[in-house]
Amino acid sequence: MAEASAADVAVRPQAVSLLGQPLYSAPPSAEALEQLAEAQADYERDPDDADNIIWYGRRIAYTGDYHRAIEVFGEGIVKHPHDARMYRHRGHRYISIRKFDHAIKDFERAVELIDGQPNEIEPDGLPNAMNMPISTLHGNIWYHLGLAYYLQHDWENALRAYDTAYAVGDNDDNKVSTTHWRYMILRRMGRDAEARQVLTPITADMTVIENDSYHQLCLFYKGELSYADIMGENADTPGGSAVGYGIANWLYYSGETSRAIAMLEQLAANDGWSAFGVIAAEADLAAL
Repeated sequence: MAEASAADVAVRPQAVSLLGQPLYSAPPSAEALEQLAEAQADYERDPDDADNIIWYGRRIAYTGDYHRAIEVFGEGIVKHPHDARMYRHRGHRYISIRKFDHAIKDFERAVELIDGQPNEIEPDGLPNAMNMPISTLHGNIWYHLGLAYYLQHDWENALRAYDTAYAVGDNDDNKVSTTHWRYMILRRMGRDAEARQVLTPITADMTVIENDSYHQLCLFYKGELSYADIMGENADTPGGSAVGYGIANWLYYSGETSRAIAMLEQLAANDGWSAFGVIAAEADLAAL
């Protein structure tokens, strides 16, 4: 079944970009298929177990089959309607396929479900270099809700969500990632003094395990890194897309509209189309 899913992913578009282009997933790696087979076996042994459902859906998504992953999380919602994790993960994959209204609905429901509940560490599906999970369920819900609103250019709601995501997190990775988005939103809103203020807690000596790109961008916004310092050669990774999108925005704020648009167009043509920087570039170009 995993092999059939992989073959299907390769021949049908998973989404249509905001610029009207069909988007195809790359063939999944052998490791991704092996992990999917393990998660599928667990799911088939006990398809009602919430953790089994979540990991089955996550592993399907990591093969690029976002529609099937959304179906699995939907089945999970039917079985566990009060489990915020189901809405959190389905909402993420709605973002991947550019269905932002659906994503917002899921994340807002997740926000309702976590109200008054203790936070919890969210296990990584794609571990960082230190194999140390850095994110939480509450933080990820608010973070992705902010992103979904950002992609619709709903700055007020995006800022509300990212301010909450910043407050929820208690590590430097969270601080740099949410600060990056808060800064960009405030600049888009013309609130430049507030944008500079949110950068104050960001320093070069922070302990950042995973979100190096966001850390570098924040230091760039502060004037502590140069353009050359952060524009690396590998722009085709999610981190590279994040840097490219941050720089494109900075050029836009600085009045260099032609350069900003050229960079957004380059990002939108990136094969790694599920990266948030790529989706955001599409959203900006579609709004021109």
